[in-house]
Amino acid sequence: MIQKEPITNRFLKYVTMDTESDPRNPAFPSTDNQWNLAKVLVDELQQMGMEEIDLDDNCYLMATLPSNITYEVPTIGFIAHMDTSPDYTGANVNPQIIENYQGNDILLNKEQNIVLSPNYFEDLLLYKGQTIITTDGTTLLGADDKAGITEIVSAMEYLLQHPEIKHGKIRICFTPDEEVGKGAHLFDVEKFGAQWAYTMDGSQIGELEYENFNAASAKVTITGKSVHPGYAKGKMINSILIAKDFIAALPSEEVPEKTDGYKGFFHLHDMTGTVEKTVLEYLVRDHDIELFEKKKKFLQKLVFDFNGKYPQEVIQIEIKDQYFNMKEKITPVIHIVAIAEEVMKELGITPLIKAIRGGTDGSQLSFKGLPCPNIFAGGHNFHGPFEYVPLESILKATAVIIGIAEKVSDKYKN
Repeated sequence: MIQKEPITNRFLKYVTMDTESDPRNPAFPSTDNQWNLAKVLVDELQQMGMEEIDLDDNCYLMATLPSNITYEVPTIGFIAHMDTSPDYTGANVNPQIIENYQGNDILLNKEQNIVLSPNYFEDLLLYKGQTIITTDGTTLLGADDKAGITEIVSAMEYLLQHPEIKHGKIRICFTPDEEVGKGAHLFDVEKFGAQWAYTMDGSQIGELEYENFNAASAKVTITGKSVHPGYAKGKMINSILIAKDFIAALPSEEVPEKTDGYKGFFHLHDMTGTVEKTVLEYLVRDHDIELFEKKKKFLQKLVFDFNGKYPQEVIQIEIKDQYFNMKEKITPVIHIVAIAEEVMKELGITPLIKAIRGGTDGSQLSFKGLPCPNIFAGGHNFHGPFEYVPLESILKATAVIIGIAEKVSDKYKN
């Protein structure tokens, strides 16, 4: 049986290390703090007996659990990311542990009256009677994705300690900078050497995902003309007011706060402006590739139409594709999803197979030749102070990894 205390201590050690990534730094990793966790993981993997441990110059950490069977089975992998989101501070994380949670409000911070309430976050009610790990209301927790790291390391340790559980060769990797969209950019698929892998980066217990958004960024730059306001008639071009009209011209219902399921959106996530220059930064998302392309063309036509209203070009747009829906690459090997689904059911977990309203390293890795569905890591409310994770979900995810390793060896046995 997987022991709660060592896993709890491991998780708490990881989350109290600040590994926030930086979207403005093109280096790998984007922050030096990620090296600190990587080096701790190297030491742990060495001590437990993992092999081929390699931390490269870009902070990608790979290691091998050797096969303990005599027949050939596919090499599989498990992947998690070391960085935490720059959306909210990950420094000085002070986790709180609530034993035997009873469905009540959780006071995260008395001084600031910050409360984690099931009246607002109703998923809390799924975990009555369980152990909930929260923040103190002033930082994120970092379960995204240090829960995933905890689960992979703990599963490898368990398999090493229990050689009676038969498995083929298993590769693991911990990546930098997933939260800023770069986690798979320098991932060496050939060096990893797995036939397929799973990212442990989902949320609620049972999540099993092999579809995600097609994603692009759009940077809209509006150039105005600054003139003394007392003498501006017919001369000033106020880029802020043009930006206001541009924002209003986008579909008001196609925004994150009004969409769910397979519905895509335009998300204005950053805006800076003066009379002379305003910059709007959008995320463009859709699961359907045709609708995704239509969204990008809509933005381009909108820019064209706006420019037609002025004697000179006032708006420029730069659209960059970020990642694509991994369903295209995983459907031909859907048995790798079926294996994870079967293991979950055997462990008494109800599989929640659904599309990710976002992306993971796995979406990019799938297009690089490593099919990579996503499995729950257990956390909720990522990227903010209301993040929490039930300890039992971490334990279950660890058991899923162990079960997949054993299931693959069983299915390919002669």
